[in-house]
Amino acid sequence: MRDHATPPARDLRADAAAPSPPAPGSRRGAGVLSTLRDAVRGGEHDFTTGSIDRAIALLAIPMVMEMLMESLFVVVDVFWVSRLGADAVAAVGLTESLLSVVYALGMGLAVAASATVARRIGEGRPEEAAAMAGQAIVLGLLISLPIAGVGALLAPRLLAALGASAGVIAVGAPFATIMLLGNATIMMLFVINAVFRGAGDAALSMRVLWLSNALNMALGPCFIFGLGPFPELGVAGAAVGTTLGRGSGVALQVFLLARGGGRVKLQARHLVPDPKALAALVRLFANGAFQAVISTASWIGMVRILAPFGSAALAGYTIGMRLIVFAILPAFGLANAGATMVGQNLGAGRPDRAEAAVYRAGLWTTIMLGAIGLVFAVGAGAIIGAFTDDAEVLRYGTQALRVVASGFLFYGFGIVFAQAFNGAGDTWTPTMLHLVCFWLWEIPLGWGLAHAAGLGPLGVFIAIAVAFSTIAIAGGIMFRRGAWKLRRV
Repeated sequence: MRDHATPPARDLRADAAAPSPPAPGSRRGAGVLSTLRDAVRGGEHDFTTGSIDRAIALLAIPMVMEMLMESLFVVVDVFWVSRLGADAVAAVGLTESLLSVVYALGMGLAVAASATVARRIGEGRPEEAAAMAGQAIVLGLLISLPIAGVGALLAPRLLAALGASAGVIAVGAPFATIMLLGNATIMMLFVINAVFRGAGDAALSMRVLWLSNALNMALGPCFIFGLGPFPELGVAGAAVGTTLGRGSGVALQVFLLARGGGRVKLQARHLVPDPKALAALVRLFANGAFQAVISTASWIGMVRILAPFGSAALAGYTIGMRLIVFAILPAFGLANAGATMVGQNLGAGRPDRAEAAVYRAGLWTTIMLGAIGLVFAVGAGAIIGAFTDDAEVLRYGTQALRVVASGFLFYGFGIVFAQAFNGAGDTWTPTMLHLVCFWLWEIPLGWGLAHAAGLGPLGVFIAIAVAFSTIAIAGGIMFRRGAWKLRRV
């Protein structure tokens, strides 16, 4: 059995620094290039020893690049759809609110897969890591089936329940139906990429999303506008292009797992249900999914508060929040790197190294988001203006971008703390934080500011910024208590 005692302080200080003495600028530059090359190429790395900064860089660089591609797709997609008018953009925004439940379930299962795989890799048990990966895949496919059935039968009614007008429903029902029918591609992208990240094979995850999103961006306008031999499907074409692109990414994931290009090699026996492994996964998944449902489904509540203010408000909100996602997704790359460091180092019996890695990841995330937030605050009008020439949509979008980005300095550590808890297998702490900060704080505050205080959509945007800042502060307090170090998965 491995020794789980806290390592000596001198070992941790050695880990936090580079293993070699300071070198001249040219050598440091060569070291940076070497780290970048190694991160993008992938390969075998031990994240439980050596420089913490280098370990974070090796994990975070491909994760950030992966998320940047995802962010680019989010912005490009809404750019093309915005050419179809405010109703089309509103339909996409409402459907994204419906899909937030799918994202929540996928993220919950991804938390379980990443935490268990990372812990097994840290403990030196790759066969058990592969077994947990196989069980996560089976569970994800089973979850996706009823969601597809609901989407095929009830998409128009679901849009109506969110407050969509008749015009938005007419435009958006085919889009929502296709996206819900293809939800298995979303689920598998989440789960299998989480397996790669947990194993420390972040470069494989990056390559999958590069392929998926490159196809998304290429196929989207082809199906939306009927370019060349493609049929003109309008907003539904965005759903077709997205589903085909994601499906291609899943095919690559399966190939990489079966080939064994990383630390986890999936074989047929790993897909046979194992009650003990499933029980461990389901326990983490239940908390992780509940956590993600609380977080992402709260957007449904915010959209419902916005809906009475019309399509222009919804369209401006959708564009503004897509840009916010554009900024925040790369931050999740650094946060996921911290989570992998936590899981593997707890497995290796090095909790203090895990803690130090979280603070370093949080610092770099805050610096990155702070710089982006400044750009958004100064150039919000010009940035939103690239997506619409409708004066009302521009006004609401500018408000959303500027107000929500004002809290970016808080969001960095908030995202990293939440992912660190998950990486340790402590999914309950961030679940309760999200429940209190989003459902008991953000939604009532948003309604009160928008309707009772008469601020309209601006009140919703303020509530979002306040809630995210609150969860960052509360998360930091809980993290410092250190109970997450004692979790076993």
